[in-house]
Amino acid sequence: MIVKYDFDRVVDRRGSGSLKWDVPEGELPMWVADMDFETAPEICKAIQERAAHGVFGYTDTSEEWAKSYAGWWERRHGLAVEPESLIFVTGIVPAISCAVRRLTAPAENVVVQTPGYNIFFNCIRNNGRNIVENQLLYDGVEYRMDFDALERQLSDPQTTLMIVCNPHNPIGKIWDAETLAAVAELCGQYGVTVLSDEIHCDLTAPGKEYVPFGSVNELCRKISVTCLAPTKTFNLAGIQTAAVLVYDPLLRHRLWRQINTDEVGEPNAFAVCAAVAAFNGGEEWLDELRAYIEENKRYVTDFIGTHIPQIHVVASEATYLMWLDIRKITEDSDAFYRFLRQETGLYLASGSSYGTNGRGFMRLNAATRRALVEDGMGRLAAGVERWNRR
Repeated sequence: MIVKYDFDRVVDRRGSGSLKWDVPEGELPMWVADMDFETAPEICKAIQERAAHGVFGYTDTSEEWAKSYAGWWERRHGLAVEPESLIFVTGIVPAISCAVRRLTAPAENVVVQTPGYNIFFNCIRNNGRNIVENQLLYDGVEYRMDFDALERQLSDPQTTLMIVCNPHNPIGKIWDAETLAAVAELCGQYGVTVLSDEIHCDLTAPGKEYVPFGSVNELCRKISVTCLAPTKTFNLAGIQTAAVLVYDPLLRHRLWRQINTDEVGEPNAFAVCAAVAAFNGGEEWLDELRAYIEENKRYVTDFIGTHIPQIHVVASEATYLMWLDIRKITEDSDAFYRFLRQETGLYLASGSSYGTNGRGFMRLNAATRRALVEDGMGRLAAGVERWNRR
């Protein structure tokens, strides 16, 4: 296979205002979900052409913007998206906070499945709602949903919203249609709205496809809000461009009102052109990226299996994030995170950030050039050896 894009190219991100790389010299950050690769050339070109215009006034979405989303989801994921069902929003986290404020009342419950993306907790807690952890069941190999516990939690009249992460961060699980249908059946039965965060949907392993929540059945479409974006896929988080897909007109209007009330529905000068360029011209780049990331993940899995057998890598089908079971080393992932960073400079994320059942796990970001992945594995092995000798 002829490779067109160079993901091994060195890009020095220090000094660029990078959240990820604003760390002391000698540290290797592999924590936050942010890739170290330049985005697709087609996107860079679109942004450069827009910048060359020189006028950066108020910007609006366009018919082309909506069509680019609709075309991408139909072409890549087999999901029919009516352009009028889309609402621009500056990011998925603002969209989730808007949904929490509009679709629930203070002191009501929002169900999140853990271990889960830690910022979900902020969106709930900061708005005066209660976090209800629906802990995923883990058998030492893989995770599945606990539907008995989920029904008890959803049947509480105080529960009005459930957040589904699809594919799931941090475990990289792609939920199948049967599982999503079962979630919708319970939520429909108890009057609970579903918010499906699908930001990682394009970062599946080659040959793997995710199942959009809205594609499963009519009930899924009726009771759900789906969060979509090119930002994770194409490394565009700083551009602040996303969308919510809401099929039900009344639900859409309610969320649209909140997005506008909170003033997070106005695109910046690059948000529209970057998204259009990504969805209309980024497929070849993405397919090569997915293959590169999969090789990185395979390297990490093989290295750990050979050199650090105390750690179990939870197999994943999506995302560039890797979930490491370190419980044979320690249950205290916070202490291990601090030790690893201090002793080796390797900066991972402690699993305790992702819910009470995340203790004893670490999250690692493999979306960087191979040389740094290899460096990270050397540091991890050295850190485990030093920890064991304490």
